[in-house]
Amino acid sequence: MFSVYFDKRMLKILLLGAISGFPWVLIGSSLSLWLKEDGLSRSTIGWAGLIFGVYAFNYLWAPLIDRIQIPFLTKKIGHRRGWIVLMQFIILISLIFWSVINPSENLALVITVGLIIAIASATQDITVDALRIEQIGENEGRSMAAGAAMAVVGWWSGYKLGGVLSLFSAEILQNAGFENYWQLTFLILGILVILMNIGLMFINETDSSERLNKQIENDKLISNKFSNKNIFTNFLTWIGGTISGPIISFFKKNGFSIALGILGFVFLFKVGEAFLGRMSIIFYKEIGFSKTDIAIYSKTLGWITTVIFTLLGGLFVIRSGVLKAMFLAGVIMASTNLLFSVLAWSGKSELLFAIAVIFDDIAAAFATVAFVAFISLLVDRAYTATQYALLASIGTAGRTTLASSSGALVDWLNGDWGIFFILTALMVIPSLVILWIMKNKLRLSEK
Repeated sequence: MFSVYFDKRMLKILLLGAISGFPWVLIGSSLSLWLKEDGLSRSTIGWAGLIFGVYAFNYLWAPLIDRIQIPFLTKKIGHRRGWIVLMQFIILISLIFWSVINPSENLALVITVGLIIAIASATQDITVDALRIEQIGENEGRSMAAGAAMAVVGWWSGYKLGGVLSLFSAEILQNAGFENYWQLTFLILGILVILMNIGLMFINETDSSERLNKQIENDKLISNKFSNKNIFTNFLTWIGGTISGPIISFFKKNGFSIALGILGFVFLFKVGEAFLGRMSIIFYKEIGFSKTDIAIYSKTLGWITTVIFTLLGGLFVIRSGVLKAMFLAGVIMASTNLLFSVLAWSGKSELLFAIAVIFDDIAAAFATVAFVAFISLLVDRAYTATQYALLASIGTAGRTTLASSSGALVDWLNGDWGIFFILTALMVIPSLVILWIMKNKLRLSEK
């Protein structure tokens, strides 16, 4: 069964996942801890997480990224890679800018730069996901599930290893007496961005002619509605084909009620995980763990666990089907959140910390690979970037817009972390109810 992972395409997908996951370190744990150590409150840090909301709306400009070519870059390195390189450059410049400002004096500016990183990251994700899906044939269901697993391994590798580099660098620089240890850390992380772009050049793009032909056919259908052909009607045709085509295709394929059900499920499925994730590093810090402890247990140990169980999760999806995997993932996610309640009520314990982190990462890995495989099987190849971005961003909307109130919820509970984690465990129930109602009507190709 593991032979499916030895396809050379999987290594390319692994790198694409890492490119996608790394920016979350910057605007997630690194930014949160930077603000925490600069004296800002839990609520402020929680609300700062609203910048993640950008990921919830990247589908709005995904159609443009499917169609618009980047001058010079598209001809030199390809349509998909051109967009990725441009966004990576913006992230690199933002890190350099972060390295010269102080959050206590320029909080609005720090958050603005974080927002720019989030926009660039959300934009590159549109193209990264499209390029990843296009590495696999449309009817290769087994390879798509394996590719989903490798994408998740890559994402968590970029996120976890980037987090390890971030935390260790900050700790070492702080102990060395540098007051601007976080600013220097961001420069170090910029080096990783450069290395990822070098690796990107080894990923080839597939022939885009079939995708372009389908888009042209859809444009002609719209154009035929106009009796006169002029610059204005040509513009309306392009806008209509670019924006409405992917959405119409999605609802036509699934039917209106099932399409709405899919969107509702995707929105709600990982809300509880996001509430936990948004406040986890603040919880670790408040309960008494150092940056090094967090790096070892939450990042390094968590990464190893994630890699192993993501690959196993991919095999489970292949053997049992994506729907069974989704139900099981939801139950596991809720159960593991309760371990953090035990840790909260027990006080600082490295053993309990390790157990909670390991099982939480197992659940997250399993849930994510099932989720990625699920939405990858739903997209129309004529609009790969747009439809995947639509589904992924709706999932992100639930995780970011709702989870931004996580800090306020902890404050409302007067810092009762145990009750907070119980509430996060209950948040998965509505999504599983929706999935159960529509499970027999979903059109998924899992050959």
